[in-house]
Amino acid sequence: MSEMNQEPNEHQEETPIDVSFTESSGPSPIQTPSRKPKKDKKHTAFLTIVLAAVVGLGAGLGGSWFAITHLGASGSSTTVTYATESGGSKTTSVASGSTGLTETQVAAKAAPSVVEILTEVQSTSSSFFGQSQSYTSEAAGSGVIISSDGYIITNNHVIENATSIKVTTYDGTEYTATLVGTDSKSDIAVLKIDATDLTAATIGDSSKIAVGDSTVVIGNPLGTLGGTVTDGIISATSREIVLNNESMELIQTNATINSGNSGGGMFDGNGNLIGIVNAKDSGTTSSGTVIEGIGFAIPINKAMDVAKQLMENGKVTDRATLGVYLQEITQATQQYSAGLYITSVVSGSGAEKAGLKAYDKIVSADGKDISSYSDLTAVLNKKSIGDTIDLTIERSSKSMDITVTLTGAVETTKTSNTSSIG
Repeated sequence: MSEMNQEPNEHQEETPIDVSFTESSGPSPIQTPSRKPKKDKKHTAFLTIVLAAVVGLGAGLGGSWFAITHLGASGSSTTVTYATESGGSKTTSVASGSTGLTETQVAAKAAPSVVEILTEVQSTSSSFFGQSQSYTSEAAGSGVIISSDGYIITNNHVIENATSIKVTTYDGTEYTATLVGTDSKSDIAVLKIDATDLTAATIGDSSKIAVGDSTVVIGNPLGTLGGTVTDGIISATSREIVLNNESMELIQTNATINSGNSGGGMFDGNGNLIGIVNAKDSGTTSSGTVIEGIGFAIPINKAMDVAKQLMENGKVTDRATLGVYLQEITQATQQYSAGLYITSVVSGSGAEKAGLKAYDKIVSADGKDISSYSDLTAVLNKKSIGDTIDLTIERSSKSMDITVTLTGAVETTKTSNTSSIG
């Protein structure tokens, strides 16, 4: 999904400064997948980043699974027993040496921890005669079990605005899930199902991955092919990508990712969970070059940090914020030049204590030029509570340098349909 730019409008609602997506990218309506490649009709100079969520057929959640077979790896081995799609069980020999596992062994170890997610979203539309009509749409995605007692990690955009959430495990059992917590900035959500003795993923360490390492992606492409396994390599370990106006550092892979894979697992060569799939790159360049083989996942170290806070507090509590609301102006007007403007300051925040005011234009942060919301979030993402940030602002056509001490989220009574506090 290409990043959103708001047109200048004196009456626009305010956009938050630093911690939330400015536009939700909730589940797409479930559709029958076409058998022919669908060409992107837009030709832009930039890659089109799209969330790899939530398109598929409504009913086919049986959970087919396959693995690519190779010769066994060297080293010691253990026997792994896992559930099959038919409700039975199967055993395989899984190598435990440092040389890694085969794709077959990775799939055998990891596939039982990946689930299919089906959501219902209630929407309202207006008819030609001005009458409102409510309708329900379905969408599908993926998730990964992170505890044997039923906690599941997925993407925020997979379950956003859902009125009901169904989870189907690898053995075909369907559960009604409850939402534990969600965080739009990191695109992470946690669900809970009433179950025990589930197969939880083995959590890896995304700080130890390297370009060229083998990787396996398991998910529910098209909403009908649950348990699908694709393989590839890690193409980049920390690619800065802007999704929905949020700057994120993601793992890049060439493993095949399709709509419905969002929330699924990216596993390393030993079957350890190293990422939560959340996006793919698609479309064409201005010259007509087709973009292929570019997918992204949230590093598991970041994802699990957020998940643990959601499980403990229902929200992220350790994120550094300025404590202001912003409006991004993309084109100069008679009153304002293009750039990022503060529209209000939260009482008790670091911004208020430092003397920031409404209508201040943020020109730079820690020496980096700022012209958009995502520019600022890229700087703030590297900060912790108690850190300082050096801002250069323009106020009444005069340049000023202000240092702000960042705080955690400050409670506010301000509400808006399109904004949240930063």
